[in-house]
Amino acid sequence: MSRIFLFWFVLAFALKAPAADSPELLLRAVNVVARTNLPAAMSLCDRVIAASPSNAQPYSVRARLLESARRYDDAVRDLTVALKLEPKHAPYWQGRGEMNFKAGHFAASVADFDRVIELSPDQAPHHWPRGISLYYARRFTEGRKQFESHLTVNPNDVENAAWHFLCAARETSVTNARAIIVPAGPDGRVPMAQVDALYRGTGTVEQVLAAARNSRSRDGVFYAHLYLGLYYAALGDLAKEREHIKLAAEDPTSQHYMGDVARVHWRTLQAK
Repeated sequence: MSRIFLFWFVLAFALKAPAADSPELLLRAVNVVARTNLPAAMSLCDRVIAASPSNAQPYSVRARLLESARRYDDAVRDLTVALKLEPKHAPYWQGRGEMNFKAGHFAASVADFDRVIELSPDQAPHHWPRGISLYYARRFTEGRKQFESHLTVNPNDVENAAWHFLCAARETSVTNARAIIVPAGPDGRVPMAQVDALYRGTGTVEQVLAAARNSRSRDGVFYAHLYLGLYYAALGDLAKEREHIKLAAEDPTSQHYMGDVARVHWRTLQAK
């Protein structure tokens, strides 16, 4: 069955089926319809919500569709409704924390992630997004501690060490951050080894860029510019920070959470 035919099949079924009785249809709308027609998928969610306003799931699903459209504040509102209906459902708190971060509401994002950990304490060391939100909320000591905790479950991740450095540098100084940076590696992603060396004071910017440009990594150049921009932010070089963060934010390969980090950072720079 072709994707186009399947799309029209699901849409035709949706227009006839009672939405409130068809939760599986909602999932099909997300997995099939949204790939080719986001407004149609949104319309299906609207129908389900109108027919069953006390069902939390459709609000959560619509929030993800709104996320795809980068309507983060609207996604926050939908997840807030879902949480009123199911206040102990940790994934809704997680989703709202992510949407609040992407909307630039850093304190609210941290508060949501804290609630996730209250409900699921075993997730505390895994929660690196909380550390990033703490960094942007300027709660650098707590951010550093979050990345120290994450080290216990993800010891090879250079990004964890990088964010630990970034928090420590803002907390005290670059010199101190290099003295206490947590261990990392081996991390085979390009150019993470070169980023790690740069942050520890044994590598250069040129080595980071050369490794990224000479690799076959799909998003190596994105990560090079992101972590160079963050590095220059730690050094207080606003011009270089802006140069690299802008390139990272505009990189077409950055359709993931770290791409959102770059875009959030770029918006904060534009607001200055």
